[in-house]
Order: sequence, then structure tokens, then C-alpha cells
Amino acid sequence: MGVFLLSSPAFLVFFSFFTFCLLVDPVLGVTRHYKFDVKLHNVTRLCHTRSIVLVNGQFPGPRIVAREGDQLLIKVVNHVPNNVSIHWHGIRQLRSGWADGPAYVTQCPIQTGQSYVYNFTIIGQRGTLFWHAHISWLRATLYGPIIILPKRGIPYPFAKPYKEVPIVFGEWFNADPEAVISQALQTGGGPNVSDAYTINGLPGPLYNCSAKDTFKLKVKPGKTYLLRLVNAALNDELFFSIAHHTLTVVDVDAVYVKPFETETLLITPGQTTNVILKTKPSYPNATFFMTARPYVTGQGTFDNSTVAGILEYESPLNSLHSSIMLPLFKPILPALNDTSFATIFASKLRSLASAQYPANVPHKVDKHFFFTVGLGTSPCQHNQTCQGPNGTKFAASVNNVSFAMPTTALLQAHFFGQSNGVYTPDFPSSPITPFNYTGSPPNNTMVSNGTKVVVLPFNTSVELVMQDTNILGAESHPLHLHGFNFFIVGQGFGNFDPNKDPAKFNLIDPVERNTVGVPSGGWVAIRFLADNPGVWFMHCHLEVHTSWGLKMAWIILDGELPTQKLLPPPADLPKC
Repeated sequence: MGVFLLSSPAFLVFFSFFTFCLLVDPVLGVTRHYKFDVKLHNVTRLCHTRSIVLVNGQFPGPRIVAREGDQLLIKVVNHVPNNVSIHWHGIRQLRSGWADGPAYVTQCPIQTGQSYVYNFTIIGQRGTLFWHAHISWLRATLYGPIIILPKRGIPYPFAKPYKEVPIVFGEWFNADPEAVISQALQTGGGPNVSDAYTINGLPGPLYNCSAKDTFKLKVKPGKTYLLRLVNAALNDELFFSIAHHTLTVVDVDAVYVKPFETETLLITPGQTTNVILKTKPSYPNATFFMTARPYVTGQGTFDNSTVAGILEYESPLNSLHSSIMLPLFKPILPALNDTSFATIFASKLRSLASAQYPANVPHKVDKHFFFTVGLGTSPCQHNQTCQGPNGTKFAASVNNVSFAMPTTALLQAHFFGQSNGVYTPDFPSSPITPFNYTGSPPNNTMVSNGTKVVVLPFNTSVELVMQDTNILGAESHPLHLHGFNFFIVGQGFGNFDPNKDPAKFNLIDPVERNTVGVPSGGWVAIRFLADNPGVWFMHCHLEVHTSWGLKMAWIILDGELPTQKLLPPPADLPKC
């Protein structure tokens, strides 16, 4: 199967079909209309046919294409039995929190037969993001790329590529993912793992019955290609490499970075990475695997398999190359648990910190937070046998609070002043009971439960240190913050030392992201300015950990000026 290129005629047809543009102002951008019909469709992978939830019958779903400054109006119509909500992952949603999408946080889900128009404007962002379902495990099949081009007339801070290609990693389950997590939550054990990883929905030739379902990237010699990488997998960080080719990283999470070369990259669920691929100057008489497989730090089971696509050079005219079997080269990926590679790769990511693209990291901090993140346990229900540690149920928490999802959307409760019985504003700013976080685990591994939030005044500058714990084994956790980008000012291993570690913080050119991997057995420090009023979810982007409660929410109060206040809810906001 071939690749769908942004500059192809097919893309232009797609673009004109799904998008209606109304020119408002060349500076402000245009308004683009999309319609997402959420329906069940039969899809076959690994010789298994399943009825899966898709947008517009596409797997992965349709790409959203816009420019910085454009307004997007995306009508989502739910034709399936499941409740649905869509999150526009990484979009800042300045003052438009009603469009952020996490179910029971910024909206009630869209019920069967209902619809909702997500209305937001892309401000100060350009690069690659993605959209996905944000309720239960529906994002296993409901996801697609968001491609944000610079404003017209503004070039990339690197040479313009010949072609641009989205490469979206996912996971395929032969079973229904909704049944997988439902069973796990009922038994208290770990969920069954996926059966394959995918590139643009295709598992590739290393899996049973999948040679025909292989992503092929056809390239010309002597050209540059911008690969827009998205990790939309549910539960796995991934190493990625293309055999005998070097990649240049130029952008992460829709923020430009200082370019650097690498043969392999690491991308966690929730992260995006733009890389430049320079093809070989002449026809190489070979084809090349592009492969991805997991980076694993936890002690649970995981999908220990490899997805492969093929990089294929167009053969010269009047040649016999196309009719002969060419050698196929395979990349060498790091070991499954290569934390050293993960650490070195993360250290290479730096903001451009230029006049045009500054790194506005807060130097003065108003509020300091210290959050432990990790796994724990909760008691087994009476007269039930549970499959978690020592007969308990698996749980996960932030500062030992396992987040209990409300039945009313938090943003609605906040906006209308109806928080009683929905949430409490007493989320702890540091662990209530400190312990040796990365040493011997404590005897008591039980978590507490609650719908607790942090409340901050508008424009508070925040420093947050997130500390991995060894309670049920150290593990890397990709933490995603809705509504904000943040600067990663420091990270290390062992327990964070507030007396020594801040002296080593990078306040000059730290990378700016929306999702960060908390190092296995270590910590990461981030800073951000709370300049976006609303309710903002923060959670581990390993879906199993979110299901177990590794999540919390921030409420940012309105500022004094009209431009610092959350806009009122739209009339079609779904009701619970």
C-alpha cells in the first residue's frame, strides 16, 4: 500500500472535500470546517476481522490540516452505541476549554445519536499534533494526525522539504479494547496486551498474515522528506529507526527544536516528532525496513513485537531494478530496556530559543509542586478474588491520590459554581507521607481515592517536579498536560534533591513540550505559566495507568481582563 503525501492530488481532493475555507483575514487565518461521522466498520488485520469504531470509515482517521491562526469547526456526530469525546491533543485551547475534549473533565461525552461542534483557534503553534478519543480505550481506533502549517509567507526554520509524510504509530487488538480494559478493571489484574503495533494502521510483514498490510514509503534519490511522527499507541513508548538512514529532529510536540541528527529516536504515547529524512544521492539497489518496537521499563507484560514498514526508492526509468529482488536492510534498535539511550536522546532536545521562536521559560516561580507518580494497589471487593499484587487490585496515583472520575464535567461544575459533590480543591502540593521514593518500597501500597484538583490564580508561574516511585517497581510515565506547553528544565535519577538539583536546571533553551516521560526511577522538573483559564487534565498517557487513576486536574481561574476569561459554553455542549 502506498503513502498518502500532503502535496499529492489525492490530498487536494481530500482537502477540498473535508474542508470549507472562509477567508477572514490574512493575518488571523481562515475558518476550516470538518465533519467527523463516528461509525462502526469491519476492519481486518492479522487475519482477524473486527467491527471497530472509526471516523469517516478511515483507519487511522482523517487528517486535520490547518495553518497557524486558523479557526477550526469540527462537527462530531456519534452513530455508535458508545459514548464518544474527541481530544485535540496538544492544541493550547486558549480560552476555549469547552473544546478540549476529555470526557467528564471539559465536557460530558457525546451520546449515541448526538453531535457536538468543537470550535477552537490555533494560536502560536505550528508542527504536528494529533486528535484521539478521550473516553475509556476508544482511542485504540479513533485517532488521526493534525498538521499545522506556518502562516502564509513564513518559512520553516529549515530547508523546505520535497514532500511531507505523516507516520502514525498505533496498536491493534484482535479483541475489543473496551472489553480488555473492562475485564482488567473487574479482576484487578493487568490488561491483555495488544497483538501488533501499526504504522498508519498497518502491522507489516513481521506479523502473521500481514505482508499485504505493509506501509510503504516510496521516495526519490537526492530529496528531503519531512516525516511527521505521532505515537498514538495506547500503552507503549517506541524506538524508531530507518535502516542505513540518518534522521534530523527539527520539531517535537509542534515546537521547533535545535536540529540534531540521530539514527534512532524514542517517542512516547502522546508525543509527536518531526524529522527530516535525506534520501541517498543515487539509486541504492536496495530497500530498507523502518521499524518500531517498545521501550519497556515496568514489570508487567507487554507486546514484545516489532512493526515494520518499507522505505522503497523509485527505480530509474528504463531499468530492470523493479523486476529483481533487492536486498532488504533492517535497522538495529536499542535493547527493550535501554534507559541510557532514552536519557541521552532526551538531553539532545533543546528549544531554538531564537528571536523569532523564543523560549519563554518562567525564571520567577510563584508556586512549587512536587508530585509522586506511580503504581499502587486498592483493596479487593468483599467476596471477590483479585488478580493484582497479593490478591489486591492494581491502582495508580499522583501524590497517592487515585483520581475518581466524576459523573458531571468538571469544567461545567467550575464555570457555574456547582462544585459541591463534584470535586474538592485540596489536591496535595506534595506527598502527604514522604518516603524513600526510589528505595525499598513501603509496606503499605494502598492508594487513596478522590476527585481533587489544584486551583491557581490566572498567570501563576508554576514549577512542578514529578517523581517516579518504586512502590510496585520503577517505571517511565509519559505525563501529558492539557491546555499548556511546558518547559522541561531538568531531570535526573534517584530522588529529587530540592537543595542541589535546581542549580543544574536549564533556563536558557529547555525543550518545550506537552508530554514528557518521567524517567524510570527518576524525576523530571517542568515550568509553565498558568495563562489559560479553565479546567485542565493531567495524566499518564499509558492508557492502562490512566484507567487505574494516574491523573488529576488543574483549575486556572479567570484573570481580570476580558481577554483573560474563559469563554461561555456553546449551546450544543453535551449534557450528562
